[in-house]
Amino acid sequence: MRLPRLLTPSTVVRAHCDLPCGVYDPAQALIEAQSVKAICDKYQANQDPEFRSRALIIKEQRAELVKHHLWVLWTDYFKAPHFEKYPELHALFNEATKLAGASGAKGSADPAVADQLLTKIDEISKIFWATKQN
Repeated sequence: MRLPRLLTPSTVVRAHCDLPCGVYDPAQALIEAQSVKAICDKYQANQDPEFRSRALIIKEQRAELVKHHLWVLWTDYFKAPHFEKYPELHALFNEATKLAGASGAKGSADPAVADQLLTKIDEISKIFWATKQN
């Protein structure tokens, strides 16, 4: 029974795609946030209850994906030197993930909330691309 213990990995590694590929881009969060915004707009323009129910379900799924992609950037891509150079980065991620969450776009169909989320992602994106220039 020693064989299973020998085959058990001694180190477990985790990444956003289950392989530390090193590929990161805020565009993933941006695209999902744009979808949230578009759904909010369509929700407001349509009074059909079935359509609105479906729209809310899809919007909440997309908002959850926004949070996921932001967390991957926050926890996997950005490192201590980035946070030292851009001290506002932690606050931006905190605000953006809250805007994507239940108290933000996930829990609201207000296009203005989605616009705020898009603005935060844009701010994060600018810093992200600035770090790629170094």
